[in-house]
Amino acid sequence: MILLAVETSVHACSVALHHQGQIICDEVEAPRQQTQLLLPMIETLLARLNLGLQDVTHLAYSAGPGAFSGVRLGAAATQGLAVALNCPLVAVSSLEVLAYGIRRKYLEDRIYVVTDARMNEVYAAAFVWEHDVLHRQCEDRLCKVEDLPRLDGCWFLAGNGVPFLSMPIETHGIDQNMMPSAYDVAIIAARQIGAGCLTRPEHALPVYLRNDVWKKLPGRE
Repeated sequence: MILLAVETSVHACSVALHHQGQIICDEVEAPRQQTQLLLPMIETLLARLNLGLQDVTHLAYSAGPGAFSGVRLGAAATQGLAVALNCPLVAVSSLEVLAYGIRRKYLEDRIYVVTDARMNEVYAAAFVWEHDVLHRQCEDRLCKVEDLPRLDGCWFLAGNGVPFLSMPIETHGIDQNMMPSAYDVAIIAARQIGAGCLTRPEHALPVYLRNDVWKKLPGRE
């Protein structure tokens, strides 16, 4: 399996290759430059392993929630490549991707992810590490900070939405700066591929959670 994974749901841009049991990843912080950088980064990463796009057997992308333009880019680029290469793909949650990054860095077992969704709202999800897998405790959601689900126990808090938290949460650690990485997209996708959980190219869609954003813009009813 040669799995190509991309992560563009935040202002960083990252690509990863899962090949021969190893994952290599390139990342760059690139506000408003992802469209120009993504495909050249993919080509550069493949070239490092003397591979071409024709060698890719599987694709994966971080579907969101996240920055609207970023999740659109990741979904569209992956969908286009999947059609051109006639290979299957996997869509993963950007919140789960961040949780896996936290697990990989800190070896935490209970991770509560909260990211800034703008408009006084946050995206949130919670995960518990058991049997070498992160298990969801709640689905990805968009909500006001005061409406976040209250979970029992002690948690590691992750994401740039953590500073907005106003409710008491028992915590044993915080990282509000880590961003989701294609490295962890590849980890999650490899598991899903092994389980046969694949997505058809025409179903490679971004996950916004906020589908009525136009109603919330200034001057809209």
